[in-house]
Amino acid sequence: MVNSSDSGADQPMVKVKHKTWTQIKRNYQLYLFLLPIILVYLVFKYYPMYGVQVAFKDFSPSQGVWGSEWVGFKHFIDFFDSYNFWTIITNTLSLSFLSLLFGFPAPIIIAIMLNQMLGKRYKKFIQTVIYAPHFISTVVLVGMLSVFLSPNSGIVNHIIALFGGDPILFMADEGWFRPLYILSGIWQETGFSTIIYLAALAGVNPELHEAAIMDGASKWKRVWYVDIPGILPTIVILLILALGNIMSIGFEKAFLMQNDLNYAASNIIPTYVYELGIQKAQYSFSTAVGLFNSVINIILIVTVNRIARKLTETSLW
Repeated sequence: MVNSSDSGADQPMVKVKHKTWTQIKRNYQLYLFLLPIILVYLVFKYYPMYGVQVAFKDFSPSQGVWGSEWVGFKHFIDFFDSYNFWTIITNTLSLSFLSLLFGFPAPIIIAIMLNQMLGKRYKKFIQTVIYAPHFISTVVLVGMLSVFLSPNSGIVNHIIALFGGDPILFMADEGWFRPLYILSGIWQETGFSTIIYLAALAGVNPELHEAAIMDGASKWKRVWYVDIPGILPTIVILLILALGNIMSIGFEKAFLMQNDLNYAASNIIPTYVYELGIQKAQYSFSTAVGLFNSVINIILIVTVNRIARKLTETSLW
C-alpha cells in the first residue's frame, strides 16, 4: 500500500528534476561550450589527485603507487624538521606578499587614470603599450633582464657607470632578486589586469558622475566616491583570488632567475619541489611539500572569502 503523504512529498522533487532537464535540453548548446573546459579540468586537475597518496607513501617506481609502503605523515614531518623549512616559507611568503602589495593596486590606479582621459587616441595608445608585455613569454622576459642588467654590456650598468658608479651584479645578487622579480611582474601583467577594471568602470552609472558634477565634486572626489565604490566588488573578488594563491607564486620566472649566488633568496616552494622531485627523484617528499602548499592555499582562500563576505557582502560563494 502506497503512503499518500510520501507520494505527495516526492512530487515537488520530480517536478524540479523534470524542469532542470527541460532547461538543459533547451540550452544544450551552452552546455556543449562548457564541455571542453570540464574535460580539461577532469583530466589535468582532478585525475592527478589520484597521485596525492604518494605523499603518504614511500614511493618506489618499481612497486607503483599501490604497492609502495604506507608511511603516513613521515614526509610532512621531515619537511617541517628540515633545516631550510623556515627559509623556504619566508622566501615564498615575502615574495608573494610583496608582489601583491605593489602589484595589486597598480592596475586599479592605471585603470582609473585611463578612465579619466579625454583623448581617445592617446588612451588607446597607452592601453596598447602597457598591454603588449603580457604577450612576452617568461623565458624571453628573463632573457631581457639578463641582457639589460648585464654587468659588462647591459644598458643599466652603462648608465650607472656614466654617473661614476660601479657595475652591479643584479642577477647574481640575492638582495636584488625580489625587486627584479616584483618590478618585472608589474611591468608584464599590469596592462592585462587593467582591462578588467576598465570594464568594471564602464559599468558605473554615468548619472552618478553627472549628479556629482552638479554638486560641485572635483575629479578626485568623483573617483573616490563614485568610481572606487562602483568597482569595489570586482576589487574584492580579485583580491580573494590573489590571496588564495599567495603560496602558489610563479615557478617559471623564479626558476629561470635562480642561480647559485641568489639561491638563498630565490629558493621558494615551487622551485624546491622541482629540485627534490625532478632533479633528486624524491617523489614522495616533493609530493608532500606540494600538498602542504595546496592545503595552505585552500585555507587562505576560504578564510579570506569569509572575511570579505562579512565586511563587504561580496564573496566567491
